[in-house]
Amino acid sequence: MGLLAGFFLAFMAPGPAHAQHICAVDLNGSGDAADPGEQAGCIAATDGQQLCPIQAAECVADGAGGYTCPIGAQFACHTRSSGGTPACSPNTCIDLLANPIIEEPPIDDAGPQANGGIDADGNCMGEVRIFSGRGMRCRPPGLSTTFANCCKDKGKIVKDGMGSSISSIGTKIAVAKGVFTGMKAAYTAFKAGATASQAASAGANALIVGLDPTSIAVSLAINFMMEFLLSGCDQQDMEAAMLRASGMCHEIGTYCTSSVLGVCLQKARGSCCFNTKLGRIIQEQGRPQLKAFNADLWGTAKQPMCRGFTPEEFQALDFSRMDLSEYYADIEARAQSEIQIDMEDRVDAYLKAVNQ
Repeated sequence: MGLLAGFFLAFMAPGPAHAQHICAVDLNGSGDAADPGEQAGCIAATDGQQLCPIQAAECVADGAGGYTCPIGAQFACHTRSSGGTPACSPNTCIDLLANPIIEEPPIDDAGPQANGGIDADGNCMGEVRIFSGRGMRCRPPGLSTTFANCCKDKGKIVKDGMGSSISSIGTKIAVAKGVFTGMKAAYTAFKAGATASQAASAGANALIVGLDPTSIAVSLAINFMMEFLLSGCDQQDMEAAMLRASGMCHEIGTYCTSSVLGVCLQKARGSCCFNTKLGRIIQEQGRPQLKAFNADLWGTAKQPMCRGFTPEEFQALDFSRMDLSEYYADIEARAQSEIQIDMEDRVDAYLKAVNQ
């Protein structure tokens, strides 16, 4: 029996008499058991015990009619309920009824919130933050995702809007918000009983509301949502994966999001995701220039620090020290002098937009 087949048989067994047992082993010395092949469902034995299939070996018959474990005499031999030669394993099984898996919730970051009203002249009375982001996570293949890759790159689906007008800036700012709205609509519809196709269509309809049609590849978005909805990925996995693939996220690192008895079974990749690719680039290259970020550049993978720049911090940035070639490559058909002028216009328009 394969490891994955054994795992699912263990979890699908009905009734309280069939306790759920798994084993998890750090085979590659990474410090966790979250990588493919490091978890398996245990196999029931005729003596009421459980056999871990990871590194299991068939026992050797001795002259007295018994069996000896070739891995070591300290490991007991067990006969599988399905029959066959007794086997042994150096790895123990965990009863999940007695030791439930601990799941970390998705990163709880709603993004920048308005903390003040607007005065009679349309100026923001609260704290202005420029190029703010949102902390998010997606999960690579593991136990919680039924071994689906919820960080999978499906190609660039959303992109920065073109042009330098305030209306275009507003469109660009709405891109990430549109992704959140669309993924929520798709996930909600799917959980309510819609097919993956119907849910993806609902998500696409919500995604494009208020967006410039050139800012999203609708067909790619629908295919993306259908694939993710049919996997073990959740709403935030989808949101983060779409923005990551579109170049709008800065990955901070990995952390454990699912564990049992202190053994990590599922990892997650924590990121700061921004409303635009340009915003992500300026954040990555601007933060090291500012003393306010020197002690804590991005926070941690589990608790990303994704705040935007204050107006004073933004004005202190030296754009001549920034490499914007990644951004230029997206609009390479235009002359570089036009791009530079356009970028300056975008920044000015952004400042005007956030103060309205």
